[in-house]
Amino acid sequence: MKNILIAEDDQSIIDVVTIILQEEGYEARVARQQKELYQELQQQTPHVVLLDIRLGESNGQAIARRLKTQKTTRAIPLVIMSADNAIEKIAKETGADAFLLKPFTIEELLAVIKEHSS
Repeated sequence: MKNILIAEDDQSIIDVVTIILQEEGYEARVARQQKELYQELQQQTPHVVLLDIRLGESNGQAIARRLKTQKTTRAIPLVIMSADNAIEKIAKETGADAFLLKPFTIEELLAVIKEHSS
């Protein structure tokens, strides 16, 4: 079973994304803050990381850059999520593999997960 790490602090988004992923046969893991994200990454390498660029008090853009430059995490597909209309530019600047503009559809979520988890 492929596992997806959701780094998000909005419980309603966590709930919806988790349900969608589980219904599609994925294991959904959750990190609500930067510290939890790094702990989860040490425990098990996910097939994809979904990262909110506003993760609590942390700067998700800085987290994304760090994940894409660290030897141990740079190969993990990273999908950044935001309601910011500049998300495509942010994705390019941070080295993210893909992006989701909030609110996104179930189809958009599943398409990006399938594309990057194979």
